[in-house]
Amino acid sequence: MKNEETLLSPATGQVIDITEVNDPMFSEKAMGDGFGVRPTDTEIEAPLSGKIMLVAPTKHAIGIAADDGLEVLIHMGVDTVELDGKPFEVFVSEGDVITAGEKIATMDIYAIKKAGKSTDIIVAITNTAKMVKEVMPNIGNLKVGEAAATVSLLAEGEEAAPVKSKGGKVDFDQLAKDIVKNIGGAENVDSVIHCITRVRFYLKDDKKANDDVIKNLNGVLDVARAGGQYQVVIGPKVEEAFDAVVNVLGPGFGGEGAKPAEEKRHAPKGVWPKTKFYFSSLIGVITASMMPIIGLLAASGILKGLLSLCVSFHWISATSNTYMIINAMGDAVFYFLPLLVGFTAAKRLGANQIIVAVIGGVLAYPTLVQLATKTASSQMTINADFFGIPIHVANYTYSIFPMIAAAWLASIVEPWLKKHINASIRMIVAPLVEVFVVSALILVIVGPVITFLSSLLAGGIVSLLKFSPALSGLIIGGFYQCLVIFGLHWAVIPVVASQIATTGHSALNAIVSATMVAQGAAVLAVFLKTKKNIAIKQIAGAATLSAFAGITEPAMYGINLKYGRIFWTANIGGAVGGFLTGLLHVDMWGFAGSLIGFASFINPKGIDASFTGYLIASAAALIVGFTCTYFFGFKESDLDEKVHTVEKVRLGSREPAVNK
Repeated sequence: MKNEETLLSPATGQVIDITEVNDPMFSEKAMGDGFGVRPTDTEIEAPLSGKIMLVAPTKHAIGIAADDGLEVLIHMGVDTVELDGKPFEVFVSEGDVITAGEKIATMDIYAIKKAGKSTDIIVAITNTAKMVKEVMPNIGNLKVGEAAATVSLLAEGEEAAPVKSKGGKVDFDQLAKDIVKNIGGAENVDSVIHCITRVRFYLKDDKKANDDVIKNLNGVLDVARAGGQYQVVIGPKVEEAFDAVVNVLGPGFGGEGAKPAEEKRHAPKGVWPKTKFYFSSLIGVITASMMPIIGLLAASGILKGLLSLCVSFHWISATSNTYMIINAMGDAVFYFLPLLVGFTAAKRLGANQIIVAVIGGVLAYPTLVQLATKTASSQMTINADFFGIPIHVANYTYSIFPMIAAAWLASIVEPWLKKHINASIRMIVAPLVEVFVVSALILVIVGPVITFLSSLLAGGIVSLLKFSPALSGLIIGGFYQCLVIFGLHWAVIPVVASQIATTGHSALNAIVSATMVAQGAAVLAVFLKTKKNIAIKQIAGAATLSAFAGITEPAMYGINLKYGRIFWTANIGGAVGGFLTGLLHVDMWGFAGSLIGFASFINPKGIDASFTGYLIASAAALIVGFTCTYFFGFKESDLDEKVHTVEKVRLGSREPAVNK
């Protein structure tokens, strides 16, 4: 074993002693000895050779384990975990083997300064006590890759000098109780998360926190208030402290059931900033609610696409038992989507998952579905009454937005019920009241509002189609998938049904098909451009196949909508494809759309201009959607692994190209 190691400067700038960095936890060497750099450039290089052991989800920290056992943490900036990775681009992944001086990241020091954070880069040897005798930094201005510190290693059998610590061994269970008590109790905590060194609380009233008591607890290095958080600095054993705190706080905090920290941020001032904030939050809830079932949606979409292809080529009859069974396999996840989305949305918003899933079951209950199918989905026809109140019951199978609303309502109703219902009867009475109240609100208010808006859209779409096929193709192609997000696409379905019933073909459904191709093209661009983020690449690959099979939900909710710009570059492709579809007077004689539905564009009397127009419009949607996304829609650094459904209608035994 060698007796010393040279650490290179990870950035160009001023190398300083670790005791001078702007973070008390690092400056007190709680994470180990090392050095700091005050950077003047953006490039970050590896200070030593080894294997990447850690890449923080927020990209602000990278851990390297050298062959000789030295473990080094490169922490870029102070409190930059709060910036959600935006100033950083990381070029390595966990498990990569790198060499000293290899470029591993970039750091936008100007963005960090603008956010009011320190740009100090800390290089800390996290196993100092086991490996290190002394660290001798080369103080002064250095360029990236120059020798910044010499680390004298312990010889075999040699013991390190005792490190001064605060209070000796820590009882984390007792520490957690003391922390929670002195931040105002569990009732004062909205949510809690942790980073590499700190337990971070979102408090309802941070004035209740007693800084003096907490910072003097055994195991606490310091406290800080920043970014709307109350931060308790623990050091290397932050995970033990966090787990103990979660145990004290009880269910609903930490782990998979925790409410995401971003939901606790306060809306900014101003009408437009507030609008953007709430819309962004809504999209975040929608995509996060869909993410757990994206893989299942993609698989089901591919199965349904293949089944439609078999029917188009008359390999399987649409009236056969074989078709019925396979269709059930592919369609079940979409038909019962309210239950699945209810469960995942409740998890996201902090409501009881089982209760909200049951509310989804109410919306998909067979007798209500039968009642809804008696009238067209976009017509405000009164088809039921509730305690004498006339209402319109729509078909909520395949839908997601009503269940997002239900989960949100449940997250408000549940705390009120817990507060006002006696504990001895709460287990039975609270779920009963919650199911009744939330289901009633969705059926009486939310559903009819969506149906009313859909009816207005239906009238506008019909008028637009009559006025100009090309213009209607441009507008519907560009914005159809926006309607899908809120369930307003139900306006399109009765128009498609009417066209099919009266003429045997549908020009509107052909426009919708082009939007499917465009969504698939965008996610294909993500698949081909993504090199390092394996999780995103896997989602994008499956979503591409599903979209080209006529099911765009995995593409939309798994990738496109989640990352914003990709959704809009896809819509540009949809607008171009829709415009050409209308301009070339393309018709559909079947229901299955996208690339796999090519047979639907063949006139039963013989191939005509519709099929040629379909090929031209689909190619244009694919090329434009792909190109816009590949060059302008995203950079791979935009894609992170954050801890985000075809709605259609049964027409006989077949489904239209219309998706959700």
